[in-house]
Amino acid sequence: MPPTDLNAARAEHVKAAREIITAAKSEDRDLTDEEQATVETELAEVKKLDKQLKGRALTDAVKGLHQDGDGDQDEDRDAPAKSLGDHFVKSVGAAGFARLKSTSGLSLGSPEFKAATDPQLTTGAVYTPLLTEYDRTIVRSYRPGPVVADLLGSGTISGNAVSYFIEGAVEGAFTTVAEGAAKPQMHFVDPTAASDKLTKIAAWFDMSDEMTEDLPFMVSEINQRGLYLLSMFEEQQLINGPGTGTTIRGLLNRVGIQTETQAVAPDSAQDALFRAMTKVMTATGLAADGIIINPADYQALRLSKDANGQYFGGGFFQGQYGVGGVPQQPPLWGLTTVVTSAVAAKTAVVGAFNQAATVYRKGGVRVEQTNSDAGKFTSNIITTRIEERIALAVRVPAAVVKVTLL
Repeated sequence: MPPTDLNAARAEHVKAAREIITAAKSEDRDLTDEEQATVETELAEVKKLDKQLKGRALTDAVKGLHQDGDGDQDEDRDAPAKSLGDHFVKSVGAAGFARLKSTSGLSLGSPEFKAATDPQLTTGAVYTPLLTEYDRTIVRSYRPGPVVADLLGSGTISGNAVSYFIEGAVEGAFTTVAEGAAKPQMHFVDPTAASDKLTKIAAWFDMSDEMTEDLPFMVSEINQRGLYLLSMFEEQQLINGPGTGTTIRGLLNRVGIQTETQAVAPDSAQDALFRAMTKVMTATGLAADGIIINPADYQALRLSKDANGQYFGGGFFQGQYGVGGVPQQPPLWGLTTVVTSAVAAKTAVVGAFNQAATVYRKGGVRVEQTNSDAGKFTSNIITTRIEERIALAVRVPAAVVKVTLL
């Protein structure tokens, strides 16, 4: 089959899959099992045609993406990428960037960037750049840790929303029974149905083609300017998102979360945090596993001293009373402590986060570049877009406690 026919056949399969997905979105529902199977079949055909196209008329161009002049390209491509920026540069290759500078209307993309714990999914990959040979190594995401997302449970999603039940009070209980006697009934009273939509977080920035000639610089721009800022905005949404419009409904805007307030002296912030831990256990039976706190509030705790002037968390040279080393960020009450400006000063969040809430991700972080946006080809400007799709489900709101500090 000639390349033109292969392209036409590929376009038909992509169109068929897209029509099914679009129809489901317009009806605000997930794909049925039959529709999901059909979409997967169409995408499988697309992948087959892509393989055939790579071996046809564009052989020389494809070779250009593999060769770097010293014969070591294949060996380098087998090594895992260390970060999102490395992942993108390895996927596209130096020759790809050279073509982007000289060819109008060209776009380059990489496979989705996933954390090592995320499963590799391909059902959503409808678009595949023709000339890009992909490095599909799963790489660990570049994020300073710990972060809020590390506290929460994690999952993947194939549709556009996740539905679940928030359990009510337990009626009845287990007890001992005699042989042959009736057993007591127990059930959860009036579980509340809840649904959280999938939300896209995205941004773009411009670079001149002179900047893209320096591949290490591009790696740092994607990591520092892109993925880091994406992580910070995601964190703010997971905590404070209002849930209106396209935003996520964050932990502090959920109905049913508990509250705790620090009283006047001699009550302390550390006392209020411990009482919040107790509230989690008392209300849900779950043990708190994390604390989220603002840097200013953490500083006040970290610099607090006893009557002898010794820092409770260890000094700046040694641990308390000269014993042990200096922990960089000692945890509060032994729980994983996330220090972030995403939570407001004088507010902390304590919870059994891993069991109470789950962050669902559809695919991974996607990076794409183009020179065809708004006539930028004539100005030698390349646009980079970074995006992800996530949803937050909170099944046990009472396992989250908002703590107000003085």
